Amino acid sequence: MLTRIMFLIFVLYLPLVQAAPMRVLQDMAGNSVTVPERVERIATIGAVPVLNSLIFAIGEGRSIVNGLPEFAKKPRWGYQTVFAPHIALLDSLQNHDRTANIESVLRVAPDVVLSMDRITTDALRRAGLPALYLNWRQPGDIKAAVRLLGQLFHKPEAAERYAKYFDTILAQVSQKLRNGASARPSVLFFSPATLTQPHLVAEWWIRSAGGESVTNDSRSVESRSFTMEQLLAWNPDIMIVSGYEEADAIRREPRFSGLKAVRAGKILVAPCGAHTWGNRTAEQPLTVLWAAKQFHPKLFADIDLMVETRRFYHEFFGITITQSQATEILAGGPRTMQIAK
Repeated sequence: MLTRIMFLIFVLYLPLVQAAPMRVLQDMAGNSVTVPERVERIATIGAVPVLNSLIFAIGEGRSIVNGLPEFAKKPRWGYQTVFAPHIALLDSLQNHDRTANIESVLRVAPDVVLSMDRITTDALRRAGLPALYLNWRQPGDIKAAVRLLGQLFHKPEAAERYAKYFDTILAQVSQKLRNGASARPSVLFFSPATLTQPHLVAEWWIRSAGGESVTNDSRSVESRSFTMEQLLAWNPDIMIVSGYEEADAIRREPRFSGLKAVRAGKILVAPCGAHTWGNRTAEQPLTVLWAAKQFHPKLFADIDLMVETRRFYHEFFGITITQSQATEILAGGPRTMQIAK
């Protein structure tokens, strides 16, 4: 009798489940993806710190259902667990090669999965999961990605507020440079261990901030490798790296000792909050502001990066950071892992 009652309940309830409202969104590859009307659980696969930063930018960090992958469990990414404390207790949903662990993803049952890799999104869709591909090749792509997430979470106003801020910061920097910039310094953003410029977006933010990137060769590929001989020939005024250890390696390495930037002490560590500001991240407007102040300190002397950094995270991430935390982020990120209390 009990079994019969349970069967009847199931039959009556099934149409309600099937009738759960859905809608169709277009991802950044032009794919039509059916997603739930209401999204409360979102998974990020691959470039997790970057993807999380985009979710933070519209104030939805609490929706993330996965932890950080192994490569991001380092001090550099410690603020991920400040901006979304709960992810410190969650498992990663990807393999060591950054591909999706399909079984793990299915187990947590996200409403939507995000990835910046087409092969990954294709594999997730074949497994029956709604997966959105986010593209990031050009500066404007970040605004398109945030707007897509604004659609996903029914928060278009948050996405537009971010886009407006992005454009306003760039316009302010551009105006200052037009009105009073001196000669542009030659700049190299790179990995000293591999002699590569890792991200195409750096060519854009260096130029936008009033510098001349020595690796800017109008390439379309993401990274750019070069030889030690080429580096010596470039002899940049300023060198920017992604971590303290890289800056220390440059100072210790005899091959770099004759470079202009090394002799002048112009080895900078890019700030790091949700992600390294020199790479692809929702913090990109701050990257331009920070770099402009480094390249043209007198021209941008009136810009208080501490105030602007704290305002950004409060307005977009919905997180109030302390002055000491802002100082740490601007200095290149934490040296020990940050875990929110």
